[in-house]
Amino acid sequence: MAPAITRWEAKTVCVMDASSALGMALVDGLLHRGYTVHAAVFTRGEATKLRCSESRRVRWFRSDPLDYHSIADAVRGCSGVFYNFEHDHYDEFMVEVEVRAAHNVLEACAQIDTVERVVFTSSMTAVVWKEHRNMAEEVEERDWSDPNFCKRFKLWHGLAKTLSEKTAWALAMDRGVDMVAVNAGLLLAGPELLPSNPYLKGAPQMYQEGVLVTVELKFLVDAHISIFESTASYGRYLCFNQAVCSPEDAVKLAQLLSSSPQQPPTSEGLSVIQERVHTNKLNKLLLE
Repeated sequence: MAPAITRWEAKTVCVMDASSALGMALVDGLLHRGYTVHAAVFTRGEATKLRCSESRRVRWFRSDPLDYHSIADAVRGCSGVFYNFEHDHYDEFMVEVEVRAAHNVLEACAQIDTVERVVFTSSMTAVVWKEHRNMAEEVEERDWSDPNFCKRFKLWHGLAKTLSEKTAWALAMDRGVDMVAVNAGLLLAGPELLPSNPYLKGAPQMYQEGVLVTVELKFLVDAHISIFESTASYGRYLCFNQAVCSPEDAVKLAQLLSSSPQQPPTSEGLSVIQERVHTNKLNKLLLE
């Protein structure tokens, strides 16, 4: 990971939602780097607090993603905000919730003058879903999932991530908020690592199109902090460290997700697929 930029030394940052697998790991990683952290929890808050509350550099906040004032209370006094939102079930209602939450967070960041940068965790599902894709072209940061396509096939996770990220970008650009987005692959950590994980809706098609990707927790945390600290970071960053493009890779992922180890998954009918998505932009930043 890139060395810390001097301007962020001894700064206070907010991690929201600090009760997710990514949020908890970000709190730990930022404390290790010397930051003071406002840890704002949406759910599972007590378990998170028991794990991390020994540090005097953590202040705990219980925030409601639909309550602007509870968000603003957590963000106040912070120079940076790391925002992530995940739920174990997605439907049309949850799409609306996530969009409203993103609006509230960016509005709070715009209103609070101590905030210098926002790192907004989005998803690869906000990038890969579209109709009539040109299979000769690689997927990159400028690509967006098509909301109408997501609605038609009930890809609610992709729709929520697409609309919430677009809402955040619109507000950030309108209000002059320095925001960077991290479009993460399937996170291989946390209680959501199950076949029912909303990210995996449409996984066979993602595999066939060479865009089914995963990310390890440590890599994702390091990427977030490096992106936050770098003066050269901008825009969106595709973030993953494994592409599932072979039958062997698919079986390994299925084994990770399986709740029935007695019935090993099969790779029957799968072929090797060309990877059509890369992290060149992120790799360049991490090497600086």
